[in-house]
Formats: sequence, C-alpha cells, structure tokens
Amino acid sequence: MVFHIAQQRLKELAQKDFAKLIFDEREIQPLLYPDRVIETTLRVKMDDGSVRYFRAYRSQHNNARGPYKGGIRFHQDVTKEEVMALSLWMSIKTAAVDLPLGGGKWGVVVDPKQLSQTELERLSREYVRSIYKYLGPDMDVPAPDVNTNAQIMAWMMDEYNKLVWYYAPWTFTGKPVNLWGSKWRDIATALGWLYVLEEYLALNWDSVKGKTFVIQWAWNAGLNFAKLAVRAGGRVIAISDSSGAIYGINCMDVDEIEKLKASRGKLIEYPDCEKLTNQDILQLEADVLVLAALENQVTWKNADRLKSKIVLELANWPVDIDGDKILASRGIVVLPDILANAGWVTVSYFEQVQNKMNYYWEKEEVFARLEKKMKKSTREIVNFAKQHWASLRDSAYVLAIKKIVDAMRLRWKFT
Repeated sequence: MVFHIAQQRLKELAQKDFAKLIFDEREIQPLLYPDRVIETTLRVKMDDGSVRYFRAYRSQHNNARGPYKGGIRFHQDVTKEEVMALSLWMSIKTAAVDLPLGGGKWGVVVDPKQLSQTELERLSREYVRSIYKYLGPDMDVPAPDVNTNAQIMAWMMDEYNKLVWYYAPWTFTGKPVNLWGSKWRDIATALGWLYVLEEYLALNWDSVKGKTFVIQWAWNAGLNFAKLAVRAGGRVIAISDSSGAIYGINCMDVDEIEKLKASRGKLIEYPDCEKLTNQDILQLEADVLVLAALENQVTWKNADRLKSKIVLELANWPVDIDGDKILASRGIVVLPDILANAGWVTVSYFEQVQNKMNYYWEKEEVFARLEKKMKKSTREIVNFAKQHWASLRDSAYVLAIKKIVDAMRLRWKFT
C-alpha cells in the first residue's frame, strides 16, 4: 500500500501543468519501479544453538545520478513494499539536495530487541554475506536507519572488507567515529533542519528569533534541534515522547529535558508543565510545528484543526496526501521531508567523501558545507515554487525528478 501511495504521488505530479513543461509522463515511468529488488532469507544461529530464519530485502531504486544510497532498518513490520517505497523516496531526496547519489533501502523482518548482542552481530554479518556482490562504494552505500546504529555499520563494514579482501570504510556510512565515521552527526542532522527553516524565513524577510515551536518527538536529533532553535532565539512551548507531551509557554528548559531523557526518564515526569497527548500538541497554536515522529501524523482527520503557520517535516511522510491538500488550502506552509530532513544523507555523503580521500574535515568545515548545501537547495525550491505558484512539496519533487530525468536523458535511458 505504501509503495502504491509513493507511485501515486509521482503520477499526480506528472499531470500538473508546470511539471509538464519540464518532463513528460513517459519519462517518469522508470521511476515508478526500482531497478532491482533483492529478496533473501537469512539463516542465523542463535545463542542456544538453534537456527532462525529472517526475511530480508534490498531495493535499489535508481542510480542515474550515482550509487544507490539509503538506510538499513531492522523491524518486525518491514515489508518489501515499504522498502521499495523508501528507496524511491531516497532517490528523490538525494536529488532534491543535489547529491551525486541515487536511492536505495534495506530491510530485515526482525525485532532486534528479541536478539542478544551476539545474535544481532551474526544477523548483520549474514545480511552482508547474502548480498555483498551488489554493494560497494561505486554501487550501493548503506547507512543506519530504524533500529540500526554505528556498531551495526561497523560489523557490516568489517564483513564486507573480509569478503572483498580490501579495506573500504566508504562502503557504509554512519560508522563509529573511531572507524572513520562522521563526527557531529546528530548535531549536523539537526543543523540541516535549522538551515532549511532559516533560509525559508530569510527569503520571506523573517527569522527564527521570537518564533514558537511545538516539537513532536524528543529523540536525540529532535532534542538537538530544540536546543539549536532556542539558541537562534526561538522558544519551545511543547514537546513529546512515547509517554506523552508537556506544554507551557515559559515552563520548560531544553537542557533539563535532555538530562531527563539521558537518564531514561519520561517527559511526563517533567515538573510544572501541563501534560498532553502526542495528538493534542498537533493542535496547539504555534509558529512552527515540527513533525519528527512517525508517518501519517497529519491526515484528513486532523489537518483542519492544525493552528501552526509552518509545518517542518523531519520524519518520513508525516503528512499524508489528503492532509497535505487540506493544509495547502488553508495556507499553512509545509517544508517537505525530502528537503527538511535531507541533512542526515548530506552528512553521510560527506563521510563517504572523507573516507575516499582519507582526509577529514574539522567541525567548522562540515557545518559550513552543510549550510551551503541545505540553504542553496532551499532557495532553489522556494524560488521555483513562487515562479510556478506551486507548493514547496510539489516544487521539491519536480526539481528532484528533473535532475534524475536529465541524468537518464544524458545516459540514453529512454532509447
């Protein structure tokens, strides 16, 4: 179902008058399906000597602009269709911020919480062994995603190196810093979000200073964004986690909230603030609503009740197609996910570049390069939207598709 929705969005875009000026419907046909989908079954020995089998997928969507790029997720609800949809979305995202990469996605049907550390390592290495011939720095470069982390990337990189008989740290990104992973990854990801918002506001003669923020989901990068927004002069008035949400105009200290979360505390334990649900805070009056949780948080059921002026999408697909149309009709600006949360893949690309050069940048250079990339992409999308009287989402998609189609034209993909 999720893959059908991703295809539907592309088809609808191709029917818009301003999109027809840039590419025709025939040219997006190759984007409706992945180049390759690999399905395999992983045979993994458990600590008790038994053997379990895990279904795994890799969708390589499009590589017209460069190697396939996308995260690896370990989750019990992973499906082939979900992986295919996310790989399509990654192709659009890397093109939206003009990275020389394509789109891909990995997925394993597993609840990693049910595995020991050694079982998790065996699963990770077995996955690489099963499809390593389709990996490589010039073919397919994975990164962490849901329930995967730097340690899992280290195991996978090590297994790949053993199989190909050479050291290739650039085949996986999101690695531990001691194995040449990117420093400042979390803060850089959050900075990418802030740069997009800052540039959008600047293009409209405004700034972050004085803006009120509602943040749905206080995970690491979400908390980093909250701190950055406060330092830029904004004010967080509500924030949530899996336990619920807290709300108050002047009651919360982001640094104290970070300490609470670091100690494995729940936000509802935070004193003095009013307690709300995750859905309640979506309807609060604020300048910026930050959606950093799950997909489909804003739909036709609640889009007409949102009171924020700007919606910043940090999660994947937090606003569905129907919700998007309602927000547009109400004049609520949506900074779309394929732009707003592209900071992490940009930093992953920087890691890949530094690995290949075997030369590493200081923090200031990483941040300066990220700022330049994110703000340039934001300007391009905002100016295109104004020129064609289009939404930022439609503009981001059309410009990204144009870049992919241009690459396919030059590579004779349509002959």
